[in-house]
Amino acid sequence: MKFLDQAKIYLKSGDGGNGCCSFRREKFIEFGGPNGGNGGRGGDVIFEAVPNLNTLIDFRYRQHFKAERGHNGEGKDRFGRKGENLIIKVPVGTEIVADDGETVIKDMLIPYERFTIAKGGEGGYGNAMFKTSTNQAPRRADPGQPGEEMWVWLKLKMIADIGLLGFPNAGKSTFLSAVTSARPKIADYPFTTLHPNLGIARIDDNEMLIADIPGIIEGAHEGIGLGDRFLRHIERCAVLLHLIDGTQENVEERYKAIRKELKLYSPKLAQKQEIIVLNKADALTDAEIEQKIKALQKIHRKKPLVMSAFTHAGTKEVLRHLLKYVLKSREQKKAEKQTAPFDENDE
Repeated sequence: MKFLDQAKIYLKSGDGGNGCCSFRREKFIEFGGPNGGNGGRGGDVIFEAVPNLNTLIDFRYRQHFKAERGHNGEGKDRFGRKGENLIIKVPVGTEIVADDGETVIKDMLIPYERFTIAKGGEGGYGNAMFKTSTNQAPRRADPGQPGEEMWVWLKLKMIADIGLLGFPNAGKSTFLSAVTSARPKIADYPFTTLHPNLGIARIDDNEMLIADIPGIIEGAHEGIGLGDRFLRHIERCAVLLHLIDGTQENVEERYKAIRKELKLYSPKLAQKQEIIVLNKADALTDAEIEQKIKALQKIHRKKPLVMSAFTHAGTKEVLRHLLKYVLKSREQKKAEKQTAPFDENDE
């Protein structure tokens, strides 16, 4: 299945059905009168977040969504049927954004949560609704109200515990394949990863969801390389794992370049908890490892971890280190839910 994390779609709720203008005319019935029924209400457009989806690929082949219009009223005081609601299923973590591309209408974070974005038009009144003692034969019937219509953007932000950062060929995909069952493409050339990959790592009876995004290079905020469009997939992560290729000469400069891109993209993302790991230790001597650890420690002020994703050396230690931050984040979220104020709309 191809990965698609952004789509623009057109939505229209159902129009209301028209009211009916009708009169009762039956032989031997002394009192007739108006008996036109009301039109039915148009169907709503509803988004539902489902946990078994992880891409917006379905919206590549269908961009227009219209709910059913309400049925017209009929004689004999028969009201029109309500139009069927249109339920659009999206992955958990999808942002519904207005046509301007910036205004967030709704963030679908809770599994099976539903959000009505466009309400159907009200049905028109039939002439039976207008009869009075002074107007016993009204010939007025109202048309149904039009439904709401709009263009919206759907932007998927993955909900993962750990986000992988680093230059192309830093070993992110190799690490993901080493600690999870994911099988991302791995090759000895830059930009092997062209779309985000997910994998579940298991350590000490705990599970963590890891998101691997395409490599970032200097100038990504200006669109260089694959740009920074995939950075939104790690905005919700509890901790960032910054992999640095130990075979490169100036590891500190490469670290600074990534940090600069993070700050330019989002100061909030740049403030997230971060763990630095010197990767490809199997290709380095002990002296080179020591020298590069000191260079990174001087900038980050914390001693970086060392591992080799290729040989799996040090990967368990890295996972255990990450687990501390993930468990702490889960406890904080649980406490926030318990202390959240009660909302009558949640019932």
